[in-house]
Amino acid sequence: MTLPASPLSVTELTGSHHEVGAEHGRIHRHLIERGIEVYGQLFQDFVGIRWEEARDRACHFEAQIAQGFPEILEEMNGIAWGADVDFIDILTLNCRSEIALTQASGGCSAFSLQRHGKQWLAQNWDWRHDQLDNVVALHIRGDGRPALVSIGEAGMVGKVGLNDRGIGVCLNAIRSQTCGVGLPIHIALRKILECDDMPSALAVATHDRVCSPAHFLLASAQVGNEGGQAVGLEVQPGEPGRIEPRNGIVTHTNHLYAEDTPCPVQDFPRTDSRPRLCRLDTLLHDELPPDADIDEARLFGILSDHQGAPLSICRHFNPDQPAEERMETLFSVVMNLSERRLTLRHGKPCESDDSLSISLS
Repeated sequence: MTLPASPLSVTELTGSHHEVGAEHGRIHRHLIERGIEVYGQLFQDFVGIRWEEARDRACHFEAQIAQGFPEILEEMNGIAWGADVDFIDILTLNCRSEIALTQASGGCSAFSLQRHGKQWLAQNWDWRHDQLDNVVALHIRGDGRPALVSIGEAGMVGKVGLNDRGIGVCLNAIRSQTCGVGLPIHIALRKILECDDMPSALAVATHDRVCSPAHFLLASAQVGNEGGQAVGLEVQPGEPGRIEPRNGIVTHTNHLYAEDTPCPVQDFPRTDSRPRLCRLDTLLHDELPPDADIDEARLFGILSDHQGAPLSICRHFNPDQPAEERMETLFSVVMNLSERRLTLRHGKPCESDDSLSISLS
């Protein structure tokens, strides 16, 4: 594992789901406590409810998790034990999208790129600045499960990452009032990261389903001479919409745009989503030469783009927005799935070349 200088370090977690959770909770106890405070305020700002009410809402998802991914409940119990908080507090953190995204959606610009026999994934994660210091990099080696890296928030079991089978996933939040039967978004992301291959990863979206809308950009290095495969999945309680690669590229921001979606749902995107998608398409389809050398620095350059600011791919503090809606880029990640390598920049990718590189090969 290569670990250059970075504001973040890797948290190494091993063992059963409960053991992984207990160590996660013990190491990041103070960050988890702060995350509960942050989301307590966020729930008040976005949906007008107190933390106690959010806990009540989260309890409704426990049975669905028990049906679709029961082992992860053991891990959440372990996190709660290690952090010395209630299990329901950890459940609430992991269901925060289902509780809050009826009114709020982060920024998040994501793309996949297949070039020269290699499959890449990349994204910015845009959210409220008060979660910046609660970002964690988890390297999990579970008993009998694929080793994985997940970049997310302390106390939460999964978000953006890859595993040693060459499976990777990115996330775009979708603002919608739809919520049905399925796995909560962050639970589904972690289940994908424990999958051995692309068919089982796809089954999380098509069989288990996801209880509220989001976009999962799913990719795999496991396609022989083609060098990888990717698909955009606009997940929801029904059959997800699919976005197939065009010239080896899939792009997505924070609105639904898959054609011929079997079970369409309504979204309520903010004004910046479509300009960011258009800019991603321009950078990748029009301005990136087909024979260009691709590496992490070039892709971080795309994630650092400021054209159209403040509605740009790289998001900065915008005083013209209401305080509760100000979203900034909190981390950027570039994944080379073919080489099982994830590279992270904590904070805005334009502000520093310092990065954390984790290799699972």
